Amino acid sequence: MSQTALPTGATIGIIGGGQLGRMSAVAASRLGYQVHILSAEIDPPAHDTARHVTIGAYDDEAVLRQFAESVDVITFEFENISSDGLELLASLCPVHPAGRVLAISQDRILEKSFLGEQDIPVAPWVSVPDEVSLSSVASELGYPFLLKTTRFGYDGKGQFRITDAETLDALASTLPYPLIAEGFVDFERELSVMVARSASGAVRCFSVTENQHRDGILDISLAPARIPVALAAEAEALALRIAEAIGLVGILGVEMFVSAKGTLLVNEIAPRPHNSGHWTMDACLIDQFEMHIRAVADLPLPDPFRHSDAVMKNLIGPEGMALCDTVLEQPGLALHLYGKSECRPGRKMGHVNALFPLGALPGPYGVAARFDSALKAPQEA
Repeated sequence: MSQTALPTGATIGIIGGGQLGRMSAVAASRLGYQVHILSAEIDPPAHDTARHVTIGAYDDEAVLRQFAESVDVITFEFENISSDGLELLASLCPVHPAGRVLAISQDRILEKSFLGEQDIPVAPWVSVPDEVSLSSVASELGYPFLLKTTRFGYDGKGQFRITDAETLDALASTLPYPLIAEGFVDFERELSVMVARSASGAVRCFSVTENQHRDGILDISLAPARIPVALAAEAEALALRIAEAIGLVGILGVEMFVSAKGTLLVNEIAPRPHNSGHWTMDACLIDQFEMHIRAVADLPLPDPFRHSDAVMKNLIGPEGMALCDTVLEQPGLALHLYGKSECRPGRKMGHVNALFPLGALPGPYGVAARFDSALKAPQEA
């Protein structure tokens, strides 16, 4: 074990108290660590699983100083936090992933620029700082194209699909500039790769995952993705390149498209546990949350082998929560609820994992009856 490994009994600080912080705290406790959560939300989901919780603003210097003094290392569970605040914390305590990683992932222009510098394939894009610059986007990218806010976009929020000049003209004066415009990608499917890297330089990838969205929110994840072995290896290689280039310490979700021509395009990166990695909680001996904690604590990163094929189904809003009683009654389904006090439409309330023997999900061509049953199990429960 590394000489810099965090000793048992040390305290890990996690910025953000949502479901990712909640599940990270559980993983940390299994490894003998205490967890201190800093949350801007009163009674956050992570309150149930952390040893200590501080409620305060992420840019309150006094709160941040007190928090840093109470922990041995700091990580975060979502990107929408103050980069200035993270810099202050880093001056007082080790922070993983580093503030530079957060800054790149927070801003789509910085993110695309970074990926371009590393020769990582991405969709065509242009910066749109104001309404005046919007007029030239169509000539550069053609219709249709997507306009996205440069910051604070998730689950389809802050995105505008522009199909023609009339749509563009109608929206131009109301859009929240600055924006980024991305050329439309005719894609076959969406993928993600969870990659972990420790301070000692060890790196590991979980199986490439296929993702299906509904209304801009992740609905179902399939592990493994239904793609050829060579393409999966290429996706893992891209994720590893990004992790090394960015100097990652922790876990990183890399979202990708498979184009209609069978090539990969990286869409976004998220330096934290990721919704599309929730299947690892039941299909792997060491899941994404423990791998993240291990990387942050500089513990060994073992091979995160997948012992089962898996389907993950998000439980979203009242409709998703209505499935819980039946899910609990069905064999072969693992229910994970996030302890959120308010159930709103479009809000992720939990997820359910279904496991199947290795090779039970279909290959890259066609859809087998067994795969149909895998999808139906969480949905019809």
